Amino acid sequence: MPRPLRVAIVGAGPAGIYAADALLKSDTAADPGVSIDLFERMPAPFGLIRYGVAPDHPRIKGIITALHQVLDKPQIRLFGNVDYGKDLSLDDLRAFYDAVIFSTGATADRELRIPGVELDGSYGAADFVSWYDGHPDVPRTWPLEAEKVAVLGVGNVALDIARVLAKTADELLPTEIPPNVYEGLKQNKALEVHVFGRRGPAQAKFSPMELRELDHSPNIEVIVNPEDIDYDDGSIEQRRSNKQVDMVAKTLENWAIRDVGDRPHKLFLHFFESPTEIVGEDGKVTGLRTERTELDGTGNVRGTGQFTTWDVQSVYRAVGYLSDELVKLPWDVASGTVPDAGGRVIEEGGQPMPSTYVTGWIRRGPVGLIGHTKGDANETVGNLLADFAEGRLLTPRAPEEDAVVDFLASKGVEYTTWDGWYRLDAAEKALGALQGRERVKIVERRGMLDASADPAQLKAAVETAVAEAIVAESGLGK
Repeated sequence: MPRPLRVAIVGAGPAGIYAADALLKSDTAADPGVSIDLFERMPAPFGLIRYGVAPDHPRIKGIITALHQVLDKPQIRLFGNVDYGKDLSLDDLRAFYDAVIFSTGATADRELRIPGVELDGSYGAADFVSWYDGHPDVPRTWPLEAEKVAVLGVGNVALDIARVLAKTADELLPTEIPPNVYEGLKQNKALEVHVFGRRGPAQAKFSPMELRELDHSPNIEVIVNPEDIDYDDGSIEQRRSNKQVDMVAKTLENWAIRDVGDRPHKLFLHFFESPTEIVGEDGKVTGLRTERTELDGTGNVRGTGQFTTWDVQSVYRAVGYLSDELVKLPWDVASGTVPDAGGRVIEEGGQPMPSTYVTGWIRRGPVGLIGHTKGDANETVGNLLADFAEGRLLTPRAPEEDAVVDFLASKGVEYTTWDGWYRLDAAEKALGALQGRERVKIVERRGMLDASADPAQLKAAVETAVAEAIVAESGLGK
């Protein structure tokens, strides 16, 4: 009787889980069957849904429900807290699996090459997002002394950062933010947040829903300069051909013509301002210098030679994410991706790397919304299955399911499981219930591992987290 096709997926975020789902829906899942192991560097699954989406986006986090249903399938196992390149290598994976899919996403900041990026008060978006999302591997505090803040970029990450900085801590308290983030945001002094885009309203990468959400806060006054509402032939064509672009432009137009209200925190959306320098004094940010741009007829812009220096004390660079290079895989430095053809990893000589595939942002870069990842996964899995049908996959020397378990145990790797996620999930919900909230994240890696380990440790993990919350402050439940 033929054994199941064994597939390892490195990265248990949306891209990896969608790939697992595509495998399970294939004809191969029926005969000879598919056995899938997901390896995740974090103790918990779901990737950017847990550690890259702002906490006040419950609708987006609802995607976890669909991902949950996939991971509940008996053909899938989760190995969390397992770091590729450290705990196991590509050769190790090939010993246990017929094929390996890498879906590791993008978590680092893309470089912005202007003077002053090294100044104190100049921050990468990825670091700040990791802090407010309770990532276990970042510092527990964040400096929030600036009264005037600049955010560079016109994508959804820039909006998330601007919104978190402009909201009050109490507005974010009903979300799953951990105590250290709530305490940090209570000290936030920002009264003005300025978001800068190099091009115009028709070129902004906001999604309409995220943009409109800026205006829902009773504390945030969104302000758009009427002079920034401008379109050329290329911009008009973009609006005609893309409904979302048109919706974004209409929202910005409406904000530009209304009177400025009296909500206490001002959030300015600036267009046609290209950052040229982060200005500093004594090693600290004291301003941002931009060049005014203008449309050139095609939807692109050119500089006008008119410069402005903005009075800000911190700058957040939300100009794109970058994936981490993966050990033993080819790498395109310019795009920050693994070279591929239809999801098949391509070696330097132009030939496919045997049994090795990529999907998601590590394949195509950090572009598109979460839903776009499904099509990407389907293509990669389709080519993997074609290679399997035509006998092009390598044969693992130890395909038995217990082999990788024994290997991790022999190396002393403390990994989490899907059952462990249920226990961690229960611990975070229990912690939230004590404060009248749906969930409070456990931040420390050790705490996550303890809560995931077994039922006997669940009670201790919750009690520890509660004690930390009480020490942090005394009014979280108000």
